[in-house]
Amino acid sequence: MSESLPALPLTAARENLHKLRRSMRGTIKGKDTVVDQVLIALVAGGHVLIEDMPGVGKTTLAYALARSMDCAFSRIQFTSDLLPSDVTGVAIYDEALKEFVFKKGPVFANIVLADEINRATPKTQSSLLEVMDRGKVTVDGKAHAVGTPFMVFATQNPVDYEGTFPLPESQMDRFLMRLHMGYPQAADELEILRSARAGYDAIALDPVVTRADLLQLQQCATHVFIEDTVLDYILRIIGATRAEADFRAGVSVRGGLALKHAAQARALLEGRDFVVPGDISALAVPVLAHRLTLVRPVSEGMEERRMVGATLKRILAAVPPPV
Repeated sequence: MSESLPALPLTAARENLHKLRRSMRGTIKGKDTVVDQVLIALVAGGHVLIEDMPGVGKTTLAYALARSMDCAFSRIQFTSDLLPSDVTGVAIYDEALKEFVFKKGPVFANIVLADEINRATPKTQSSLLEVMDRGKVTVDGKAHAVGTPFMVFATQNPVDYEGTFPLPESQMDRFLMRLHMGYPQAADELEILRSARAGYDAIALDPVVTRADLLQLQQCATHVFIEDTVLDYILRIIGATRAEADFRAGVSVRGGLALKHAAQARALLEGRDFVVPGDISALAVPVLAHRLTLVRPVSEGMEERRMVGATLKRILAAVPPPV
């Protein structure tokens, strides 16, 4: 069990998260739930996969987060001819030094946008596995840390699958959450149309928290108290996915840990130093659904996601939360 947070760190965490929330909601109109989910992933130290149609603000979301924290932002356009070294970097021989010098790739940033990740070959996709899991890149036998904080935003189009390479289950399991943005409401879209901003790089945001503040937030989240009955609730949900006949396999141990860490981050975002069962049920679908596949796959990707989500919601309704 984790110890409860002292009053001062909890107060500071509340203030910093409120600043981030306000900064991002001012830029990402009408998507308060998505903003909160991204902040939860950030505080939990996880990565996010956003599946949605082009032009709904996925890049803007990642860029606004980076600017709100004064963090380095990098965008990688994944294509079929992209090489692993184009992502991680490469060792180049330096004539002056008479030795090979490592030139860092675009993955060396705090917020990395992997745009249309499923358009790259599996070999290039796998170049993100190590850095997403361990925060470092190994080139020619030498490890290079990317630094902290580090978060990967990956996007993919849920409709256009021609010429794409679906992410393997091992890579999907590296993402803390899979999110959907959707189209904005009419009033929010009207406000966007009235804006003179041409693109995401024209966003003028002043940092509201420092990198040190964020690292403290992430540390605080690990100490948010979670009772054994709530841990048992997570375990019963995970067990139910493993016993579900419609699923080829249940949620992994990593998936259970991801749900726990996300719940702790959500509690902190809500101003609490303890997890409640509602944190678990609110995050179960975005944290677990992308880790599950059907025994009888559906050819249309969006339909399979809908069916997996519906089955997972049925499991949540059948598993009673602790009182």
